[in-house]
Amino acid sequence: MVPIYYYLILAAILFCIGIGAFLIKRNIITVFMSIELMLNAVNLTFVAFSHMHHAVQGQLFVFFVMVVAAAEAAVGLAIIIAIFRTRQTLDVDSINLMKN
Repeated sequence: MVPIYYYLILAAILFCIGIGAFLIKRNIITVFMSIELMLNAVNLTFVAFSHMHHAVQGQLFVFFVMVVAAAEAAVGLAIIIAIFRTRQTLDVDSINLMKN
């Protein structure tokens, strides 16, 4: 039996890696992937606590978060492709949609 704090430490490490990549990287694809990594870290904590308390509600919440993340991935990638077609770059600093 693995103690719950192992899962929480792993989730904290994954979340910190996601935050670090979100703040440091300038490529919009990398920023997008770091957001997904943070969502998965939160999902890991939900599953760990759900297993610890023998409750299904945490796992159901993870299911809904995964559905929203999948929809967000589809819409987000479509937006990223549209931005690349118009601006010819994926650099976050050079993308400014308010200017022509």
